Amino acid sequence: MAALPVVRTIADLRAHTSAWRAAGERIALTPTMGALHEGHLSLIALARRNASRVVASLFVNPAQFAPHEDFAAYPRDEAADAARLAEAGCDLLYAPTTEAIYPPGFATTVAVAGVSEDLEGAARPDHFAGVATVVAKLLIQAAPDVAVFGEKDYQQLLVIRRVALDLDLPVEILGAPIVRAADGLALSSRNAYLTPAQRAAAPALHRALAEAAAAIRGGGAVANVDAEGARALKAAGFEAIDYFAVRGADDLRPLAARGAPARILAAARLGRTRLIDNVAG
Repeated sequence: MAALPVVRTIADLRAHTSAWRAAGERIALTPTMGALHEGHLSLIALARRNASRVVASLFVNPAQFAPHEDFAAYPRDEAADAARLAEAGCDLLYAPTTEAIYPPGFATTVAVAGVSEDLEGAARPDHFAGVATVVAKLLIQAAPDVAVFGEKDYQQLLVIRRVALDLDLPVEILGAPIVRAADGLALSSRNAYLTPAQRAAAPALHRALAEAAAAIRGGGAVANVDAEGARALKAAGFEAIDYFAVRGADDLRPLAARGAPARILAAARLGRTRLIDNVAG
């Protein structure tokens, strides 16, 4: 198998995409932070179904990590990631340096009001400004027809859709379904941090969400569902729960009416590992 082409500058990225565009080819972008697993590869598969050329970006974005978070420890293995992307049918890897994304004098931040402010936004106050800024840059740099993001980061997906809409970016934002291990745990690069005992406890997060979804469909009160979900996680050994919440699927506001589309979202910690997950209500 031929090695996957890797570019590190905006000029080289645009040289490839401009040639594809001139040939009438449809381009998809899949942004990642590396440490790729089957969940990421499902994004590439969805991109391939919606475009003739697929670009994956690999950039561990310092702007979306708080000082106490795991930026320095975040797993990095570009060679392994490139090999997995090539096998999955990716056409190009864009792996810019920090200086290429945030050059000297960089002074602009993209902030999204409303959908970014609660849940992850409350637990990680600067996170979504970092996400929105880097994604806006990647979408402008690659100018794809479609961009693919995973539904595991459901609030992030809604934030990115808001960015594309509000900034008039001519790109279709697709959400890819969550890929899970056989026991229900959502695949995540951070799962590698779990000890064996924590890994055994971790599927309780998905079980609690699934039980909450069943309760909502069965007519359970939202407040009771939220509280019971939090209790279930505590009983399973999660030390801290940032949120367990039933929200409107379109805007993540508190659910206004029974029967409206819902999403149930949770974030909780096992040791030093923070896990997030969500299910449709």
